[in-house]
Amino acid sequence: MPKLFHDVLREKMDEFVHLVYRITKSFPPEERYGATSQLRRASLSVILNYIEGFARGRRLVKINFFEVSLGSLQESRYLLEFSCKEAWIENADEYDRSMQLAKEIAAMLWKTIENLRREP
Repeated sequence: MPKLFHDVLREKMDEFVHLVYRITKSFPPEERYGATSQLRRASLSVILNYIEGFARGRRLVKINFFEVSLGSLQESRYLLEFSCKEAWIENADEYDRSMQLAKEIAAMLWKTIENLRREP
């Protein structure tokens, strides 16, 4: 049985947040309450807002949660780029994977939002 779109998106979001947590383990200790915390919270917010929105019954409420999820994803992407420029990310492959996942998640979330907007 093929996986549903929702399941694939959730799996990608789950992989993304776990990857971010792995990446941030090597951040400088002085960033514990700065970039580390902010990036972890933003990446976790991506999946948490998606899950909450998916559970809602009203279309406009779903859209709102999915848009918040997308905003958190964009925040996470910027913080990953910032962290890479600061040379806090030790594994280039993990950085590349995180950016690829973010791109895929963004496209899937945008498609979900657009489909909901077209519904009567």
